[in-house]
Amino acid sequence: MVTIEDKPGFEKLHLINQPDEEHRSMIFKLADQMLTTKKFKDFFNKNVAAL
Repeated sequence: MVTIEDKPGFEKLHLINQPDEEHRSMIFKLADQMLTTKKFKDFFNKNVAAL
């Protein structure tokens, strides 16, 4: 197993592009979902705090 946490950005992209199309799609969907969830939580917390 390869850990990409300590790799530079260009190397992370290279490692992400190695899996087949199905796995690459799954990786991007997971990353997108994580970012969307974080943005929603941040938005929700900011707006609840403003009430």
